[in-house]
Amino acid sequence: MSTRDTRPGSTGGDETPGPLHGGPDDDYTPEQLAAMRREELDLLGARYDGVEILHVDPGPEPGSAMERRAVRQVGLTFTLAGVSAFLFLVVYVGSGWFLPQWSWTEEGTVWSALFTPMLGLFMGLSLVLVGAGLVLYTKKLLPHETAVQDKHDGSHFDRVTTGATLVGGYHNSGLPRRKLITRSLGFMGAGVGVMLLAPLGGLINNPSRGNTLGQTAWAEGVRLLRDDGSPVRPGDQEPGSLETVFPAVPGGNRMTDAPTMLIRLRPEQIESLRPREGSEDYGYGDYVAYSKICTHAGCPVSLYEQETSRILCPCHQSMFDVTQGAKPVFGPATRSLPQLPITVDDEGFFVARSDYPEAVGPTYWNRERI
Repeated sequence: MSTRDTRPGSTGGDETPGPLHGGPDDDYTPEQLAAMRREELDLLGARYDGVEILHVDPGPEPGSAMERRAVRQVGLTFTLAGVSAFLFLVVYVGSGWFLPQWSWTEEGTVWSALFTPMLGLFMGLSLVLVGAGLVLYTKKLLPHETAVQDKHDGSHFDRVTTGATLVGGYHNSGLPRRKLITRSLGFMGAGVGVMLLAPLGGLINNPSRGNTLGQTAWAEGVRLLRDDGSPVRPGDQEPGSLETVFPAVPGGNRMTDAPTMLIRLRPEQIESLRPREGSEDYGYGDYVAYSKICTHAGCPVSLYEQETSRILCPCHQSMFDVTQGAKPVFGPATRSLPQLPITVDDEGFFVARSDYPEAVGPTYWNRERI
């Protein structure tokens, strides 16, 4: 085993021992390095780094038919990647603008069924084409070489020669003269970049504008609908019965804060009725309507015991007395269920007179200010 340093050192010559690190900075001043051409710096850095080139396979001849064909293939692939990325943006941004509005519905629509698959298709196709274009560019247009390199600590000499190597790699790539690929790369980069950033708009754009915690879809004149979409008239229910109703707005039967219990009281319940202060006229005849969202943890309070006039929350066993303005009489809930003011419209169907006068659901930090 030889202990001699075969790289250029401070004493010069490849047969003379020299320091393993830092020697080239003594041999070559910054002025000398600055005066060398890029190619010279590239070769000098390779010799110092102990790089041994085992095999070189040059790329296609500049201007040859093979190069032009490869450039067209790579440029087309990058362009298609950009087109796919922009198609993703068209679907993503255009929905509800110049394309149909996407929304999940129980029955479903053609656009709602295709919206998410189209986003996945165009994004996946764009990324696949980016990878395919890079592979084609590497295999068909770049020179290929097999080299062995020893690793050592860096220095100013290393930084200068490495920079020359990187610049040389850029020139060897042919990008400065292959304008089609450069333009297609720019087009693809713009499309893919915006495509990847566009979904983040949901994190920047506040989806909860307005008083979403304190307001629901109920409003003056909004009809009370069953889950199947049919309206309710007085007399449709038997005394002592409960029916869940929803606002007659798009998607009303899927809104988490909208479910309401429409209860028809029995005669003896009406006699013992003690509504909360300020809500004496919220009912209509022998009907009252209360939010179905428990004021403890937001569970649905759907178990009604008409003999005791109590509504039970199955999650934590809170009980609310319908004859006392849905006041909690047992369990962890501490607030009454909000009551919805109701009346009937000109056609005799139940409608809301307004939204709930208070926020529905469990307590949160700023509820009293809403």
